[in-house]
Amino acid sequence: MTASGLGRGANRLGVSGHQVLPAAALCPVVAELREAVTEAGAGLIGVTSLAAGSDQLFASEVLAAGGHLHAVLPCRDYEETLRAGDRATYQQLLEQTVSIEVLLFEEPSEVAFYAAGRRVVDLCQRLLAVWDGQPARGLGGTADIVTYARQQGRDVRVIWPAGVSR
Repeated sequence: MTASGLGRGANRLGVSGHQVLPAAALCPVVAELREAVTEAGAGLIGVTSLAAGSDQLFASEVLAAGGHLHAVLPCRDYEETLRAGDRATYQQLLEQTVSIEVLLFEEPSEVAFYAAGRRVVDLCQRLLAVWDGQPARGLGGTADIVTYARQQGRDVRVIWPAGVSR
């Protein structure tokens, strides 16, 4: 499947979210991701950058539900930006991904990450945002992607447990 294979009729759910989640957020976030993926139904394609944290949790839920993954990678050698444990999970998920799109950035940067987040939005019908509602801590953070998604008229579901701070 290619990016063009994600056309009309496909059930596309994207994700953007924090890479580091506080322990108090982990179980509620996973439960709500699972609920959203289940609600999406058959033929689900999860669109993700497979970043640490929220993206990898989402990708695991999509696969567990029998869906497929389309990865949007911000740059070549993207996995080098991940810590060892997150890199291992990334590799496992990447092996199960049916289509991979690598953006034309030679190295990691905020601009590359922002472009990848926008591409996820462009490819999905609904965005799940694992987001504490705070401003982005750098270009391409979750707040920036939520703003872009809303500007594009995408349905955005914010997932964050009440009373939990990052």
